[in-house]
Amino acid sequence: MFDTFLFAAVPYLAVALAVIGGIWRYRKDRFSYSSQSSQFLESRTLFWGSVAWHYGILAVLAAHVGALMFWDGWATMVSAPARLYSLEIAGLALAFLAFLGLGILIFRRLRSPRLLTVTTTMDWLLLVVLFAQVGLGIWVALGYRWGSDWYVHTVVPWLISLFKLNPKPEYVTILPGIVKAHAVLGFALIAMFPFTRLVHVVTMPITYLWRSYQVVIWNRRPAR
Repeated sequence: MFDTFLFAAVPYLAVALAVIGGIWRYRKDRFSYSSQSSQFLESRTLFWGSVAWHYGILAVLAAHVGALMFWDGWATMVSAPARLYSLEIAGLALAFLAFLGLGILIFRRLRSPRLLTVTTTMDWLLLVVLFAQVGLGIWVALGYRWGSDWYVHTVVPWLISLFKLNPKPEYVTILPGIVKAHAVLGFALIAMFPFTRLVHVVTMPITYLWRSYQVVIWNRRPAR
């Protein structure tokens, strides 16, 4: 019964909260749609952490979404052992890259009193949940091998059933607890999305993914 609630009700509740929360924030506080750059407070560690985090997590997310959208072709691709092994190694390396980058970003905030003063409770909650989610993903990859294959036959049919408004939690209730925790935490992030600084990704026009890097520049009077 509890598994049915987690995998048949929670996903819809998370999406509803994200949509309603997003509309509310846009109507009430749209000027807060910002990544709130702290580059001017410290830039070197930010660069290394941000690059590792963004490249790692975006590639991992692209693989998850790609397997969902093109599940038949994905299943064919991973049916060959050589391709499956290569994909598993690449995915694990990218996950570790994202984990390292996020760890650097967290360490950066912890070591700097100036950054601590501009870090909100929601910022910390988001960082902790993201860190736990990536960590669980690595745990799943190491403890339950060949996820690129079994993901297509378990999680993907479950997600498709959610899109069709005919949830079939039995596809995932048989999975290990760590895998189920990883799935539920993913929807928790969706629910949190409009209430965190991540919301700036979907501001209109949606140019975040291809815009130039934001650079903070000091303007000083010329020395006399």
